Amino acid sequence: MAEIDQKRDGSLVIVGQGALVEAGGGWVVPELIEASGARVRNRILDYLGAKIENDNTRLAYMRVIAKFCSFIEDQGGERLQSVAALDIAAYLRSLKNDGAAIATQKQHMAALRMLFDELVTGGAMPFNPALSVKAPRHSVLKGKTPILTAEEAGELLRSIDTSTIIGLRDRAFIGCMAFTFARVSAVCGLDVEDLFHQNRRLWLRLLEKNSKHHVMPCHHTLEHYLVEYIDAAKLIDGAVPLFQSIDKYTRNLSGLRFNRIKAWDMVRRRAKDAGIDTKVCNHTFRGTGITAYLENGGVLEKAQQMAAHASTRTTQLYDRRGDQVTLDEVVKINIRG
Repeated sequence: MAEIDQKRDGSLVIVGQGALVEAGGGWVVPELIEASGARVRNRILDYLGAKIENDNTRLAYMRVIAKFCSFIEDQGGERLQSVAALDIAAYLRSLKNDGAAIATQKQHMAALRMLFDELVTGGAMPFNPALSVKAPRHSVLKGKTPILTAEEAGELLRSIDTSTIIGLRDRAFIGCMAFTFARVSAVCGLDVEDLFHQNRRLWLRLLEKNSKHHVMPCHHTLEHYLVEYIDAAKLIDGAVPLFQSIDKYTRNLSGLRFNRIKAWDMVRRRAKDAGIDTKVCNHTFRGTGITAYLENGGVLEKAQQMAAHASTRTTQLYDRRGDQVTLDEVVKINIRG
């Protein structure tokens, strides 16, 4: 949960746990919200602090609300209660004019609809002005996340120097994402006690999106990575983070949880060191694992269960088997330049 704090200058700040703290984030309540009265301000703080469980969603919605309030202030607005559908439509056009992607526009509209709905149900506004504003249509048939081939992923993992605790940690971390299809936040959230043995195999207990508890058995390669890392790190206490940041002075584990921002830096650095040109991200290994599984005869419905997706349509966004077919066909275009 997030907590409300007060800075020395008297301005209210809402700070969350997990990703918000790790990103060094805090949220100063916009002046437009302060000017709208205590009822509006407290309702919004309660909504952000208590009703949004996911820290990443909370951080994204905080940014949307701050940006929207700044826009309304620039248009001469003085209170949220005076916002009309035309104002929200104008804000949506400003996002489009600034080059915001359709997915970004839809995210902003979702955040604003939920914001005003919260004010309506709390009796702070008579109706929701965002309901009559149509968000742009967005149809995605293929995901944009860059993925690696199974060969490239293997090269990356083998290229990591495992003579240090950092190397062992990074290899195990990337392995978790690739072999369990887990989201980076779920891997960051693992504690030592979330590893357990069952049926002669090591299993992981992951906390996925929407607080979904998801249990996955480890591939034998991943089990090897994890056992080597845990033994070298001497991680005995079950209530400590499995993946930890590194103390810059001792070069040992710090005891602090490794976060997705540092993970992003790490995977980019490891890919570069392995000579891989693809601009990888944390999600790359989720898509890489799913595609490798399907290429090897895996079933889409099983991939959905393993990835903890709500629908096979989401899983299909990570299926890049068609990319190779396209490449094979492109080389048949026999034009000599």
